[in-house]
Amino acid sequence: MFIRFSDVLNNLLKEIYMTTFHDLGLSGDILATLDNIGFTTPTPIQEQAIPVALAGHDILGSAQTGTGKTAAFVLPMIKHLTENPASTALILLPTRELAQQVLDSCRLMLGRRAAIKSALLIGGAGMSAQLRELKQSPRVIIGTPGRINDHLVRRSLSLKDTDFLVLDETDRMLDMGFGIQLDQIVKFLPKERQTLMFSATLPANILNLARKYQKAPVRIAIGAANQAAANIRQELIKTSDTGKYGELLKQIKELDGSMLIFVKTKYAAERLSRRLNKANEQCLAIHGDLRQAKREHVIADFRQQKCRILVATDIAARGLDIPHIQSVVNYDLPQCPEDYIHRIGRTARAGATGTAVNLLTPKDAAKWKAIHKLMNPSSRDKKMLFEGDAPVSAEPLASLSPKKPKAKMNGKNPFKPFAPDKRNRRPQNAVSQAKRSRKTNGR
Repeated sequence: MFIRFSDVLNNLLKEIYMTTFHDLGLSGDILATLDNIGFTTPTPIQEQAIPVALAGHDILGSAQTGTGKTAAFVLPMIKHLTENPASTALILLPTRELAQQVLDSCRLMLGRRAAIKSALLIGGAGMSAQLRELKQSPRVIIGTPGRINDHLVRRSLSLKDTDFLVLDETDRMLDMGFGIQLDQIVKFLPKERQTLMFSATLPANILNLARKYQKAPVRIAIGAANQAAANIRQELIKTSDTGKYGELLKQIKELDGSMLIFVKTKYAAERLSRRLNKANEQCLAIHGDLRQAKREHVIADFRQQKCRILVATDIAARGLDIPHIQSVVNYDLPQCPEDYIHRIGRTARAGATGTAVNLLTPKDAAKWKAIHKLMNPSSRDKKMLFEGDAPVSAEPLASLSPKKPKAKMNGKNPFKPFAPDKRNRRPQNAVSQAKRSRKTNGR
């Protein structure tokens, strides 16, 4: 096997000119903590965002999931709080799971800074325990908008000294209906503050929110907006409603490692989980009806690889940062096209590779077209659903229109409707004649 000189030279240049955390303007004690926990090389979003945040600028950042956004705002926050002992920080997130993970990451990066305490304020957790945490005067508040707003209303939380605000997964917070709560929370914050907003996608409502909450934000974009990570191999499998479960079992056998399966409802999550366990596939389910303690237990078991498969609703599309997830299966397509990007972003974390499998039935045609349009807004090529190595043609899908009558399934080609069956069809005039006859006989 020969090694090209150009490859050797490129690798050497990368090593020489590679940016480290020491190049970003962080303080010595923060760098020592990063060295202790094994953080050496920043990701692109960290490399670009940290110096800007340290300079005191607001940031509107977009990056694909799994690119290290948490450290991009936590490290500047730590430096800010260290240099300003009277200041506090607020980090808002859409889900309890994501809030818990950010808290864990924050405490890891805080290291031995015992003076900077943190508190987690999320729904589903006991209010009394949160009140005890708040009495300890934490300087970092991490939580979901609903619970943060509850504490503000009951005056158990004060934000008068909070001059560092982070909104992570902002698009998801708006999708989940937290817009009103966000507006209420911002009213309690000082006008003079630093606001960092991060999102995987940047729809118009996010840009409008940035205009309301930020002052001359620096726009930082890593990768193309509304694009999946390049290291995710996307597969499209056409099937039927009756054949979908069998195709899922086939994919489970063929794919390696931990798997996250998305369904559209809580009932579907429980039902599919039971079916898979009966098929001797070790499986757990997570959805919004589970108590917080149960949700945490399920995630902990999956994180520790006590089971291979996790069936989830979109509650897990964001907030799950589990490196060993090797594949994501969309058993049901998401209602919102943007959620597709977030779902498949649960795999291929931190530079790893992953696989996203999509099981499509004819009734999914409109949803898939919306996803394809989102990810390829300028593309006029309707023949390919994915760029790159995706082998599936979109022509059969394009032939389906949601405006047309529902087609019967053809076993040989599920995307081709049967010709209308006229043999058993009663003529309309015959039906009318029969009705008239019944009326006459009944008189």
